[in-house]
Amino acid sequence: MSAVLENKLGNIIYTDDYIASLAGIIVTECYGVVGMASQQKMADGIAELLGRDNLKRGVKIYTNEDHSLRIDLFIIVQYGISIVASSNSIIETVKYSLEKATGLVVKEVNVIISGIRVHK
Repeated sequence: MSAVLENKLGNIIYTDDYIASLAGIIVTECYGVVGMASQQKMADGIAELLGRDNLKRGVKIYTNEDHSLRIDLFIIVQYGISIVASSNSIIETVKYSLEKATGLVVKEVNVIISGIRVHK
């Protein structure tokens, strides 16, 4: 389902793929995030780290009747960070950046920690 922004001159229609790609790019630039995880390939508890071209596979978009958004983010975090602080920062950053870029209302951002990565 697509999100629609209505104005006096017409409508702007944002596809879920566009919003998911934009959210994926925003998340990967946040502190403590190693990358996005595929929401479909959580076999045997092992999260698949997605490449730059597939970031939208780690994002699930839900559009409400009033065209507001709910976003689920499946991420892999770096070992040793404060997950609470990092998650709160991700939520605020994604909400602010998406609302600024699209003009849509983001009602909810959920961060799902799919894995942890140890950097040496």
